[in-house]
Amino acid sequence: MAAAESDRNASSALCTEFVNFSARDTASRWLAANNLQQEVYHHLAEYVPRILCLGLSGGSREEQREELACQLLLFAPLEWLLLGEDPSTGLVPLQKKNLSSPLCGHVFKVGEPTYSCRECAADPTCVLCMQCFLSSMHKDHRYRMTTSGGGGFCDCGDAEAWKMGPYCQNHTPVGSSKATEEDPVAQLHPDMVARGYSIFSIILKYAVDMLTWDQENQLPAGLEPLEKADSYYCMLFNDEVHTYEQVIYTLQKAVNCSQKEAVAFATTVDRDGRKCVRYGDFQFCDQAKSVIVRNTSRQSKPLRVHVMHSSVVAHQCFALKALSWLGQIIQYSDGLRRILCQVCLQRIPGREDSSLIDCLMLNDSKMWKGARNTYHQLLMNSLLMDLKYKKIFAIQFAKNYRRLQTDYMEDDHDRLVSVTSLSVQLFTVPTMARMLMVEENLMTTIIRTFVDHLRHRDPQGRFQFDRYTAQQAFKFGRVQSLIGDLKYVLISPPPEWSDQLRNKFLEGFDAFLDLLKCMQGMDPVMRQVGQHIEMEPEWEAAFTLQMKLTHIIYMIQEWCSTDELVLIQAYKKCLSALSHCLGGLPDGDQPISLSLAGHSVDTFRYQVSQEKVSIHLPVCRLLAGLHVLLSRTEVASRVPEQLPLSELCPHLLIELPLRCLVLCAQVHAGMWRRNGFSLINQIYYYHNVKCRVEMFDKDIVMLQAGASMMDPNHFLMIVLSRFELFHIFSSTDIRKRYREANKDLVQQNTLIEEMLHLIIMIVGERYVVGVGQVEPLDEVRREIIHQLSIRPMAHSELVKALPENGNKETGLERVIDSVASFKKPGVTGRGLYELRPEWNKHFNLYYHHYSRADQSKEVKKTKRRGYSLVNLLQCDVLLAVQGAVLQWAVEPSGGSWTESMLQRVLHLVGMALLEEQHQLENSSTDDDVTFNYLFVFSGPGEAPSTSGSVLALLESLQNTPHLEAHKDMITWILKMVGSIKTIRERTSSTSSITIIRDKDKAERKRKAEMARLRREKIMAQMSEMQKHFISENKELFQQSMEELEASSSAADSHSSELTCTSQVCVGPWRMGRSERRQLVVCILCQEEQDVRGHGRAMVLAAFIQRSTVLSKNRSRNLPVPEHYNPLFMHPDLSLGIHTASCGHIMHATCWQRYFEAVQLKEQRRQQRLRVHTSYDVENGEFLCPLCECLSNTVIPLLPHFGFFCPLSVEHPSLEAWLKTTNQQIAVLHSAHRKSPFSNSISEMINTFSMSAYKVGLKVDPNEQDPRVPVLSWSTCAYTIQSIENLLMDEKKPLFGSLPCRQDDCLSSLTRFSAACWTSAPLTTVHAHFIRLLSVLVPDSQVEDAPCILSVDMFHLLVYGVLSYSSLHCLEQSGRSSVDSGHLHLLQLITVAHLVQILLTSTTGETHTVGQKVFSQPPIVQVLPLKMMTEVSNLHHSVLPEVSSGWQLWSCVKAAIMPFLRTAALFFHYLNSAVPPADLMVLGLSHHCNYLSLPSNLLLLHQDHHTLLEPLIHRYYTWNINTCTRLICDTPVFVCEFRWCCHPGVRQNLQGGGVIVRFPRESNRLINLPEDYSVLINQASSFTCPRSGGDKSRAPTLCLVCGSMLCSQSYCCQMEVEGEDVGACTAHTFTCGAGIGLFLRVRESQVLFVAGKTKGCFYPPPYLDDYGETDQGLKRGNPLHLCLERYRKIERLWRQHGIAEVIGHAQEANQTLVAIDWQHL
Repeated sequence: MAAAESDRNASSALCTEFVNFSARDTASRWLAANNLQQEVYHHLAEYVPRILCLGLSGGSREEQREELACQLLLFAPLEWLLLGEDPSTGLVPLQKKNLSSPLCGHVFKVGEPTYSCRECAADPTCVLCMQCFLSSMHKDHRYRMTTSGGGGFCDCGDAEAWKMGPYCQNHTPVGSSKATEEDPVAQLHPDMVARGYSIFSIILKYAVDMLTWDQENQLPAGLEPLEKADSYYCMLFNDEVHTYEQVIYTLQKAVNCSQKEAVAFATTVDRDGRKCVRYGDFQFCDQAKSVIVRNTSRQSKPLRVHVMHSSVVAHQCFALKALSWLGQIIQYSDGLRRILCQVCLQRIPGREDSSLIDCLMLNDSKMWKGARNTYHQLLMNSLLMDLKYKKIFAIQFAKNYRRLQTDYMEDDHDRLVSVTSLSVQLFTVPTMARMLMVEENLMTTIIRTFVDHLRHRDPQGRFQFDRYTAQQAFKFGRVQSLIGDLKYVLISPPPEWSDQLRNKFLEGFDAFLDLLKCMQGMDPVMRQVGQHIEMEPEWEAAFTLQMKLTHIIYMIQEWCSTDELVLIQAYKKCLSALSHCLGGLPDGDQPISLSLAGHSVDTFRYQVSQEKVSIHLPVCRLLAGLHVLLSRTEVASRVPEQLPLSELCPHLLIELPLRCLVLCAQVHAGMWRRNGFSLINQIYYYHNVKCRVEMFDKDIVMLQAGASMMDPNHFLMIVLSRFELFHIFSSTDIRKRYREANKDLVQQNTLIEEMLHLIIMIVGERYVVGVGQVEPLDEVRREIIHQLSIRPMAHSELVKALPENGNKETGLERVIDSVASFKKPGVTGRGLYELRPEWNKHFNLYYHHYSRADQSKEVKKTKRRGYSLVNLLQCDVLLAVQGAVLQWAVEPSGGSWTESMLQRVLHLVGMALLEEQHQLENSSTDDDVTFNYLFVFSGPGEAPSTSGSVLALLESLQNTPHLEAHKDMITWILKMVGSIKTIRERTSSTSSITIIRDKDKAERKRKAEMARLRREKIMAQMSEMQKHFISENKELFQQSMEELEASSSAADSHSSELTCTSQVCVGPWRMGRSERRQLVVCILCQEEQDVRGHGRAMVLAAFIQRSTVLSKNRSRNLPVPEHYNPLFMHPDLSLGIHTASCGHIMHATCWQRYFEAVQLKEQRRQQRLRVHTSYDVENGEFLCPLCECLSNTVIPLLPHFGFFCPLSVEHPSLEAWLKTTNQQIAVLHSAHRKSPFSNSISEMINTFSMSAYKVGLKVDPNEQDPRVPVLSWSTCAYTIQSIENLLMDEKKPLFGSLPCRQDDCLSSLTRFSAACWTSAPLTTVHAHFIRLLSVLVPDSQVEDAPCILSVDMFHLLVYGVLSYSSLHCLEQSGRSSVDSGHLHLLQLITVAHLVQILLTSTTGETHTVGQKVFSQPPIVQVLPLKMMTEVSNLHHSVLPEVSSGWQLWSCVKAAIMPFLRTAALFFHYLNSAVPPADLMVLGLSHHCNYLSLPSNLLLLHQDHHTLLEPLIHRYYTWNINTCTRLICDTPVFVCEFRWCCHPGVRQNLQGGGVIVRFPRESNRLINLPEDYSVLINQASSFTCPRSGGDKSRAPTLCLVCGSMLCSQSYCCQMEVEGEDVGACTAHTFTCGAGIGLFLRVRESQVLFVAGKTKGCFYPPPYLDDYGETDQGLKRGNPLHLCLERYRKIERLWRQHGIAEVIGHAQEANQTLVAIDWQHL
C-alpha cells in the first residue's frame, strides 16, 4: 500500500505545478527543439504517469481532476503549438474559414431513430437522422423507421445514396461545385500545415504504439518513467463467453469486494472492455489474477486478466484521450481533417503494416472495447468524412480484408465493435464498390474468404454441418457476416459495364459457383426403414446458409440481366458447373426403357425411397433463374447461336428438381416418418416464403424448361417413374388394383394426388416473368389474391407471405389497393385487407404456393397465358392416367381412388378445355389453332384395357350417386365440350355462346324456384306441429301466462309505491328497501343458500391491493408500517387500499377446501418445477374457480340487519344528539356486546379484515392491532372514491351504470365495513370514534388532532358513520338514533368540507358563466361572499380576495360534487336505499335531496352568523361540554372556526405542506407524443444515472409519472425488501405501490409489472398506418399514437385491473412466468 501513498503525495505535488506551468512557454520550447518527437515524448513521460491512474478511486471528482490536468498540462501545449496562438482565440476564426459541407455526417447514438425512404433510397442502409429527415422531401414518402445500434452515419448529402432528394434543406450545397472540390489544406497558413503534419504524426504514432503495445511491464523507447515504482494494476478484460453472474461471483472471491462493487466492476468491464480491479504491488495483483483465472477456467476458457504496470496503463488511457482530442480538433477545420487523413494513410518505411491506420486495423482484435470504439470514432470523423481519402482508405481496407475477417473469426467480441463493421460505410457506395471489385477483386476475395472458413467437408467436397462442435458453430455464426458484405457490394447493379468490370464480376461468379458446388447435394437423406432414426441430424445450418444466400443469388441474377455478354457467359459457366455436378451421380449405370400408351423412353433406374437424395440444389436452381433471364431479356431468341443449346440435356435438367419434389410428395404420403422431425422441417422451409423463391419455385421453373424441350409423353413417363407409379398405370388391367390387397394403397393414392398436382403446377403456373407473358407486379398481385382468398389478412401478414427483394421490398403497396379494401381496426385487433369481389374469379384451388390446409372446397378456373407447355394436357400418357383414375372412380368403394385424386383429374381436363377455348376465341381460322384437346379427349384411349374415351367415361360418371360432390364439375366439363364443338361448327360463335348461357340461366332459375317451394312446404309443416303442441298442453300455457301477469302487476304496484314517497338514503326519513329473500348459488357445489346472519357463510372472491391511482402527491414517502396511523387519510390520497371482485360466490367451507387444495398442489409443483406461477399462494393468492380471475381474499356476504325497521320521524336536535353521544362515551368501558353473526360468518369477517390489514400495511397478521377495523373502513372508502372518480370522468350516472361485479362488490364491501367492528374490541372502535369526532368537535382530552386541511372528508365520513354504530350495541330502541347520528355527522362533515374548499380555493379557479349571472337568486350571490369573508378574516394575508359571489358559488358547487356523489354511493349501499330516477343526471340539488341536505348548502352557514365572533375568541377553552351548551343555537360555526384556527391551517396555507385543491383533478397517464420517433429521439439522449454518462441499453418510460428509467441492467439495480431488483421494479414500489405501467421505448412495448415476480407485455398504443403494432420495431413502419388504445390502457389502470390482466396473461402464456421480472 506504499505505492498508493506515494501516488497521493505525487498528486498533491502536481497540483502545485498548475500555477507555475505555462502551455505557451512549453509550446515555444518544443518549436525550437531539433527533435520535436523526443521533446513531446519526454513531456508525456514526465506528466502522464503523474496525472492518470493513481489508484482505484474512480469518483466523479477524481475524473474531473484528471480531465483538467490533461487539458492544462498535456493538450494545451499541443494546441498552442498547432495554432501558434491562444487556442481560445485561434480556433474560432479557423472554424469560420470552413465551407459548409453538403454531408451531414451525424454519427448515430445507440437507440437513436433513423429513417430510410423506401422510394428514394439506393438501398436499405441509406438512412437519415431525424433533423435531416424532417427537413427533407422524404418525410412525405413511404419510409421505414428503425433504431440505430450506434456508430452509423447520416447519409444526407451523399448523392449516391439517394435516387432523388439527396439533400435536406439544411445541407443543400450553396455555390459552385468547384468550390467544394478545392483542397481545404490550401485555406490554412503554410506554417500551420507544417506544424499540423508534425503534431498529428507524433500524437497518432504515440497512440498507435500504446494501443498496440503488448508489454505489461515496459514502455516504448522515449516514454520510460524517470522512477519506476512498484505499482501495478490487475486489469480484467471483457469477453462474450462469461456471464455477468460468473464475473461478479469471481470478483467477490478474487478481490474481496462487496456485491455492489463487483457489479460496478462487471458493468464497467462490459461497457469499456476492461477495468482495473486491484491496485498495489506486483505480488498483490498477481494473487488476484491467479484466483480469477482459476475460478473461470473450469468450464470454458478463463477470463483474460493481466497484471500491468501503472505507467503502462496511464499511457494507454492517455492514448485514448489523445485520439479523442484529434477528433475534436479536426472538427474545427476541413484542412486539419485532410492533414490527419494524409498522416493516417502515409506509408511507414520498413514496416509491414505500411501505415498507421493499417497498424490499428490489423491489431483491432487485440484491443479492448473502449480502444476500438475510440479509434473507430476517429476514422468516421476523419477518413470517412473526406470523400477523396475515403476511397484510399477503402482500398487499404479491401487489401486487408481477408486478414481482418480472419482476426474477427478468432475474436469473440460483437461485430459492432470490430473494424470489419466499417464495411457497411464503404461497400454500400456503388461507385466505390465497383471500383474495389475492379482494382482489388473484392467480390472474389469475399467469396473465397467465406469458403475458406467453412472447412468441414464430406468426401465429395460438400459442406458438412452435422458434426460441428460448439466452437465451429460459433465461427459459422460469425462467418455469415461476409455474406452481408457481399450483399453490400452487389446491392446496386451497374448502369454501365466496362471490360474490366465484366472480367472481375465473372471471376467472382466463378468463385460463387464454387461455393454453390460445395452446397449442391449437402445434407443428403436416406429413407429410414424398420427402425426410427436414433438422433436427429443437423439441418438448420444448411438452411441458414441457404436463406442468407437467397438475396445474393437474386442480386447476381439482376447484375447478369443488365448486360447481355455477362448473362451469356454466366449461363455457360453455370451449365458447365451443373454438368460437373451431374457427372458425379452414381445412377448412370442402370439404364431402363419405359413404355406406356404407345410411347417409350430411355432413362435410368432411380428410386427416391431407396437412394440418397438432397433438398439442396443451388447450382441447378441458379441455372433455372438464368434460363428465365434469357427468355425475359429475349437473348435466347436474338442470339441463339451464342448459347450452348446443344449441350442441354432435358433429361438431366429435370432429374434433380424432380427428385426433390418426389421427396416432398413421399414425405406428405407418410413414407418418411421414421426419419424424424428434421426432414419435416426441411420440407417446411423448402416451401416457406423465406426459401421458396430460390428453391421450390426454381424447381418448378426447371421442370417447365425441361418439359418444354421434351416430348410430353416422355416427360410424363419419367415423372411416373420417379414417383414410383409407373407400374400402376402400365398394368394390362387397370382394375387389378381393386382385387389386390395392397398395404401401401393409401400412400400410392397420395403419391398419385401429388403427381397430378405437380402436372397442374407445371402446366398452369406461368405467372413468372420470362415464363409467361406477365409483368413483375402481376406475380405480386396474384400472390395477394390467393392469400386473401383464404381469409382477410393484416398488412404484416401479407408482407410475411410475400418474398422480399434485396431492398426488403415486396411490391405490396403498389398493387394492394387495386385488389383489396382496407378495414380499419377498433380499440382492439388490427386493420385487415379484404379481397374485392371482382377478383374472386382469379382464384385457383391448386395455386402452387398453397399448403393443403389453404385449399378451399370450390374449384374456380383462371385464364392462363403461354403456349409452350400446354401440349402436356393433350399427350397420350396423361390421357391414359386420366382414363385410369376415371375407371377407378366407377367403383364406389375399394380405396383405390380418392376424392382429391378425381378432383385433380377433372381440374386438368378443365384446364385443357379452357386452353382450347381460349385459342379458338383468339384465332381467325381453325388452322391457327394448334391445341386440339377435344379430338383426343373424345377418341379412344391408347392405354391398355381402356374402355372408351375419357369423354365417354365422364358421361358415364355424370349421374353416379357416389360422385354427387363432383357432379357440378362434370356437368360443367360436358357443357364446355358442347360449347367447343359449337364454336368449331359455328356459323356465328357469339350466338352459340349466348344460347348456352341462356339455357344455363334458365336451369338455375328452375332450381331456385323448386328450392323456394320446398322451403315453404317445410315451414307450413312446422307451423302445424306447433299449433298441435299448444292445443295438447293448453293448461300448462294458461298457468304460465297467469304467473307472468301477476308478477308484472306486482312490479308495477311496487314501482308506483316508490315514486309516491320521497326517496332519501340517510336520516330518520330515509326509505329502506323492503326485506326480501336473498338466494345465491355456490359456484363450487352448486347448492343454493340464503344469506342469513346465523346461517352458513357465503363469500365473494376478491382482490385487495395497495393503490396510488388517486394520489396527488407521489413524492410522499411510504409510511413505516410499525408507526403508521391510518385513522386520518390525507386529502392527497397518496396511498389507498382498493378492493375488486369478479362477483362469483362460494360457501366459505367450499372456498377453504378449494384453497387448501391449491396450496397442496403448489407445494408439490414447486418441489418439481421450482418456478413462479401467476399467483402467489404464500400471500394468499388464488384464481377464481370459475373465471380464473386473480384473487387474494374473500368478502363475506351479509344480510341487511336492522335496516328494515318502520320509518321514524323522530329527529333529535344536534344538542340532544351530542348530549346522548357524551353519555354513551362516558359508559363505553363497561360495554359488552353479543355478535349478531354465526361463527362461520365471524370467521370470514376476520379473514377479510386480516387481508386488508396485511395488504394495507404490508405486515404479518395481528388480530389485536387496533388498526384492523380502520383498514377495513379504508378500503371501503377508497374503493367508492375510485369508482366515483371513474364514473364522473366518463360522464356516467351514479347509479345504473355499474357492471354487476362492481355493484356486488360495493354492496358486499359496504355491508362488511358496517359489521367489521363486531370482530374488534369495542374499546378500540370507541377510541377511534372519539378521535374521529375530535376533528369535528373540539375535545381537550384528545391530543394531536389533525387540522382540517390534513383530512380527507369522505374517509372521515365513512370512518365516523361506521364507528358510530358501535355506540349503540347496548341500545335496543331501533334505528332512529343511529339514523339521526348519521345525518348529523353528514351535515357536520359537509360544512367542514365547504370550509376546506374555501380555504384551498384560488381566484383562478372561478369560471365565467356569462348570462347565467343574472338568473341567479340574490342569496346565491350573497351567501358565498359572506362565508368567504368570515373565513378570510382569520387568514387575510393568505387567502385571495374574491369579489363575485356567483363565481365563488359555481366553484364551490363543482368542488363539493365528488364528495356528495361518493356519500350518495356509500349511504345507498349502507342503507339499501333505492335511488330516485332524477338522480341519474349530474345535478347538485338531486344529490342533496337524496342525502337529506338543503339544496343550497350555504344555508347551514346563514342561520347562526351572530355568534361567529364570540366563538372565535373562546377557541382555546372549549371542550365537548361547553360546545354542547353553545351548539344548541350555532352548532356549525363553533366547529367551523375551531377548524380555521388550528395552527396547521396557517402552516399549510403558507407553504408548509401539500395543499390539495378541490375538486381533485383526475389522474391520467402522461401525455405521449403523436409521432413515435420523437419518443425514440428523447430516449436516445437518456443516459444511465449510475454509469457515468453511458447510454442506457433499455430506456423505459413510466407511463404514470413520466420518469425515464434504465431498465434490465445491473448498473441501476436497487435493494427492495432485502432483494436486488431492477430499476422498473424498484420504481413500482415508490410510484405505484407495487403496480407499474412502462413503455420500453426501443422495443415499442408496453410492460405491466405487479410486485417482483409478475408481469406481462401489452400491445402498445402506437400503430402504423395499417392499424398494427410493431413490437420490437421489426417492420419499421412509421408509428403514431392511437388515443383510443392509450385511453384503454389508462382506463385499465384507473380500474385497478393491471394485476388481473397480468394474471390472465401468465395463465394463457406460461413463458411469461419464466421471465425474471424483478430484474427489469
